[in-house]
Amino acid sequence: MRINCRTVGDIIRKEKERLEPDSHVRCKDLKMIGIDETSYKKGHKYLTVIVNHDTNEVVWCHEGHGKEVLKIFFDSLSIEELSNIKLVSADGARWINDTLDELRKEIWRIANEEKKSTPKRKVGRPKKGEEVLSDNTYHKSYKYALGKDPENLTEYQKNTLLSIERSDPRLYRGYLSKEALRVVFVSDDPETSLKAWLSWASRSKLKPFVELVRKIKRHKGSILAICKYKLSNAHIEATNNKIKVLIRKAYGFRNIQDLKAFIIIVCSDLFKEIRLPYKDRLDIPIVY
Repeated sequence: MRINCRTVGDIIRKEKERLEPDSHVRCKDLKMIGIDETSYKKGHKYLTVIVNHDTNEVVWCHEGHGKEVLKIFFDSLSIEELSNIKLVSADGARWINDTLDELRKEIWRIANEEKKSTPKRKVGRPKKGEEVLSDNTYHKSYKYALGKDPENLTEYQKNTLLSIERSDPRLYRGYLSKEALRVVFVSDDPETSLKAWLSWASRSKLKPFVELVRKIKRHKGSILAICKYKLSNAHIEATNNKIKVLIRKAYGFRNIQDLKAFIIIVCSDLFKEIRLPYKDRLDIPIVY
């Protein structure tokens, strides 16, 4: 449209100020919030986003991430607003799948070292009765079969799991341990289920899972709170995806204030209040 990107940014920021001069009104009556960060500038910079679980609206965003940024948000709230907040969700870590993948890599490294120490067989067809080791024993596709939920597995991935069960019981035990930990979150008595899992995993002799036990014990209270209140960061992850789409549509933002204004408009009901010039002249549907 032959409009300078700075002009577009100014339009977005001024429209946001017209629609909502003070965004702090979003912090009134907050009861459940979700906190997460998303990257921009090709992953070199981060933006902390706070979403209201009740309305699924972005209530606050700020450049950077970590305790210092969160302190800015909580310092901006009054004592009454702070006391109204009952639940906070945030991403702790992708422990379960990362632990299983670490075990897979460890087994792959051991198998690779054994393969290097094995004398190379001569060129040609194998002799009768000669066992030939396959090169794809620990194929990368194992990662997807091991990490997926059982109900989402394809036929190929189900066959991959059967192959793992036959070829490497140790890796398959890790997979069963991962699935057992998932069951804790849907159990009627999560505290007892988690206690039983921790007892079993600490004696499993699977080093990555023994390390996982230590992490879970440190965050046991937060994990049990998830099971009790059924609160997750799924809405916040969806909002982060929407923010990434906004950045791609704009071919990036040079001014962080323009980006924050755009997020506040789009990730809320403010965009419904925008009256485009042709909307009054033409009887056509507007798709947001």
